[in-house]
Amino acid sequence: MNIIRSAAFLLVLCCANLAPAQAQAQVDPQETAALKALFDRNWEAVARRFPEWTTYRGDYRYNDQLSDGSPEAVAAWDAQNRAWVAEAKQLRRERLSAGDRLSLDLFISNHERYVEEQAWTGYRCLNLGALGGSHTGLADLLRASPVATRAQVEQMLARMAAYPRWMDQEIDCMRRSMALGWVSSRDVLARVLDQIDKQMPADVEAGPYYAPFKTLGAGIPAADQAALRASARTAIARDVIPPLRKLRAFVADEYLPRAPADGALHRYPDGVKVYDGLVRHRTTTQLSAAQIHAIGLRELAAIRAEMEGVMQRTKFQGNFAQFIAYLTTDPKFFHKGPDELLAGYRDISKRIDAQLPRLFAELPRAPYGVRGMPAFRGPDSAEYYNGPAVDGSTPGWFNANVLGWKTRPMWRMATLTAHEAVPGHHLQIARAIELKSLPEFRRGGGYTAFVEGWAVYAEALGREIGLYEDPYDLFGHLQWRAFRAARLVVDTGIHSLGWSRQQSIDFMVERTGMDVGFVTSEVDRYISQPGQALGYMIGALKFAQLREKSKAALGAKFDLRRFHNVAIDNGALPMDVLEKVVDEWVAAEKAR
Repeated sequence: MNIIRSAAFLLVLCCANLAPAQAQAQVDPQETAALKALFDRNWEAVARRFPEWTTYRGDYRYNDQLSDGSPEAVAAWDAQNRAWVAEAKQLRRERLSAGDRLSLDLFISNHERYVEEQAWTGYRCLNLGALGGSHTGLADLLRASPVATRAQVEQMLARMAAYPRWMDQEIDCMRRSMALGWVSSRDVLARVLDQIDKQMPADVEAGPYYAPFKTLGAGIPAADQAALRASARTAIARDVIPPLRKLRAFVADEYLPRAPADGALHRYPDGVKVYDGLVRHRTTTQLSAAQIHAIGLRELAAIRAEMEGVMQRTKFQGNFAQFIAYLTTDPKFFHKGPDELLAGYRDISKRIDAQLPRLFAELPRAPYGVRGMPAFRGPDSAEYYNGPAVDGSTPGWFNANVLGWKTRPMWRMATLTAHEAVPGHHLQIARAIELKSLPEFRRGGGYTAFVEGWAVYAEALGREIGLYEDPYDLFGHLQWRAFRAARLVVDTGIHSLGWSRQQSIDFMVERTGMDVGFVTSEVDRYISQPGQALGYMIGALKFAQLREKSKAALGAKFDLRRFHNVAIDNGALPMDVLEKVVDEWVAAEKAR
């Protein structure tokens, strides 16, 4: 790995103003070993407890298993988290190095957050979301699982065999939350039913569960491949489709009739308390819903003014709504099909790749690719990213919605690529994975405000490398930025301030110019994932603020490339911790 300065050295630099000689003298090897042992035990326990997550991070030891969602297993895991907090607090923090003290603090705060959420019994079982959940979990998981060897394929078949029990536990969990007054909203459940139906075509081989068996490893003999595919058809018909049908019947006959028309958290039992907690956890700040709502309105006003300025640069004769209509209907702004759309994203990625050394002192080694997302998600679903395996066996993936090619104009593509691939998600997440001096939980973990905030901040870096020289591309960048700002208004509006679903849809369409189908899908996402969308713009604003603050303090000594690596080379951090790290780096740079 091409790392000139390790993350450990960066942490030493960050803490250079803390009398390093004295701090070093206090380090106790036994306390350090106890901390490492705790981290290692925790990491392995998480891997065993959540084998699905373990697969996603490229560890395939438990690819034949699904997590245990029984009440007994959940209770035992809750108790274990409380025990880890207690054990971590017993460690003598003053005897650790600066880097280990930071890791200990993060470990404790993470698990205290998990413990706080244990009280949200009803909310914890809202397992069906507009963009995914219990109904899509296995399909997504199989797509992320390797099938290069016979053993790996047999693991996949074993995982399918575990699916009926897993689904029974998911349904049981939802029944328990239903008894407490917690049921997903009607519009969200309508999307869920549609997504379930699309996963059960008449021809098993046309569905998402058989797709991995079409690309078995070339090293598997032909006869074995045929036998494995036959086993797959049997397993899908016996172990996968019946649980999906059971889930569908539960949703349609039992769950949906008790679903509220409005999924606003403030209408649920203790929902106000839950949302306040989610706002804190997803933004890693102490901002209230009302404060975030005001920030969103402020940002929207500034972005809209800039959007209208760009519209004038194009010499368009008409108002804003007419300009949007022109941009979203003229055929010249669209690719002619899904293959062309995919190629367009790949071309943009190559253009950005060549400019990355201008923005970073060090880059990750892991490659990334651009591929189409599963068709069952539908043409309105948002694009997303999957990280590379920790062992380098698989790349990162930008998953593009090629099914929605008719509503994906070219001028909106550059910013989306910068967000999902580089310098956004892929660069930050791949870099974190490669920081081997950090504990595993810091290399493989994340905070919404950091991870998504970085990706939105990274979109703006396109302005510095010529990505938006065409005014239409710049308008697309600003439209995406307005979309992130509108999320602050709508998420808080729905869950805290009494906004209706339709009011939220109308607001976003008018303020952003995004098409109503995509916006409706997104609003249903915010309803079913409260608070998650707040991290994007809140995090991005913090990254931008820290950059300007550092530049003002360092003047001619400010190095943008080094700043970016300092920002991401400690793995994902809460926003307040990130600010401390950057401030300490600035102090060290001044003294250097």
